[in-house]
Amino acid sequence: MLKTLANAWKIADLRKKMLFTALILLIFRVGAAIPVPFVNAGADGIFTDAAMSGTFMEYLNMMTGDAFNYGTIFAMSVTPYINSSIIMQLLTVAIPPLERLAKDGEEGRKKIATITRYVTVALGLLQSTAYYFYLRGNGNLMSVTGTFAEIFQAVVIILCFTAGTAFIMWLGEQINDKGVGNGISLILFAGIVSRIPTIIAQLFGSETGYFSRGGVYAVLSVVVAVCLLLMVAYIVWMDNAERRIPVQYAKRVVGRKMYGGQSTHIPIKVNMSGVLPVIFASSILSLPPTINLFVGASAGDGWYDHFFKYFSSNSWVYAILYFVLIIFFAYFYASIQYNPIEMANNIRKNSGAIPGIRPGKPTSDYISKVLSRIILLGALLLSVVALFPILFQLITSAALDGDGMQISLGGTSIIILVGVALETVKQIESQMMMRHYKGFLD
Repeated sequence: MLKTLANAWKIADLRKKMLFTALILLIFRVGAAIPVPFVNAGADGIFTDAAMSGTFMEYLNMMTGDAFNYGTIFAMSVTPYINSSIIMQLLTVAIPPLERLAKDGEEGRKKIATITRYVTVALGLLQSTAYYFYLRGNGNLMSVTGTFAEIFQAVVIILCFTAGTAFIMWLGEQINDKGVGNGISLILFAGIVSRIPTIIAQLFGSETGYFSRGGVYAVLSVVVAVCLLLMVAYIVWMDNAERRIPVQYAKRVVGRKMYGGQSTHIPIKVNMSGVLPVIFASSILSLPPTINLFVGASAGDGWYDHFFKYFSSNSWVYAILYFVLIIFFAYFYASIQYNPIEMANNIRKNSGAIPGIRPGKPTSDYISKVLSRIILLGALLLSVVALFPILFQLITSAALDGDGMQISLGGTSIIILVGVALETVKQIESQMMMRHYKGFLD
């Protein structure tokens, strides 16, 4: 990867794009450090680690690189855009007019992109309003009092958060047009990377780090660091793994030319759903702790207290539900993306066939069988990464009398980091290849 970046830096056009991308990411990090007016977050932030643990707030804070915890301009970050994109993908399958737009070429995709922007702003406004009311419930976070002043304060805070959402979306589009890589993914990448120094301090800090405690904690800190590095290599392998379905095309004579006759394959990625099953699963499981955060269950509330304890991230019930939901959402998302009947029809229309499989229904049944196995394998591989921090905390908590080691960098963060890095490097390599062939043709 470093060699690819070094070679790209030597090309003037790519160097300008890389510098432009770096400038946009710098603007994002500056905005993520500027608090909105009237909010007094303080040096320690709005939420404590214990209060955020397992809640939707922790997920938002991870996606925003701590901007959410400090009430900054970019506190909403790219989450409204990501949610908007997911909603539009699901609606495109469910609503025929949107499906026709998706199949209408470049013009249709532009219209869907425009609708996605409007939905993003609407979600950002909704999320900003909810965030404001939470801040208002904590009186020490607001700096003004009085009816008119509070109304003005509410309008300013909500509009600042919403404007930050729209501006981040615009920054991502600028990277897509004039930079290198996927803009939204890189902004998300930058937010997660900004948390790495905190994780290093958590493990190896001179005063508060686990390593400074010595003994078993020092050994476990080194084990965690090694496991995180091995996990990066594991995700790279998982991301590149694919199942190839062989396809043989028959020879066709059109006029005086002969077409077909070659053997090829349909590549199906093992991790075809990416990080989305993990995001969906963690979002669903974060709802009960988030409700508990707002309602405020205290110790001794009987069944109420015990119910919410099951959804704590340091619970075995949480880990089991997390595993089941990852598998469920992997099948759900893959069923939207892949249509075996349509794949079988496309193969038959192009005079192709899978060796040993008859065209038509037998082909679609065979593809469905292969997809089912690959989805299960991909979900199991994905679960290893997603569940590692949770299981590590549970095991160390049992071994160290309840004082388990909590890793701030979750499986979702690692998958996003590695996935975005691989995607960006592939785009840089493709642009370098394109320039090479362009020079050859000239």
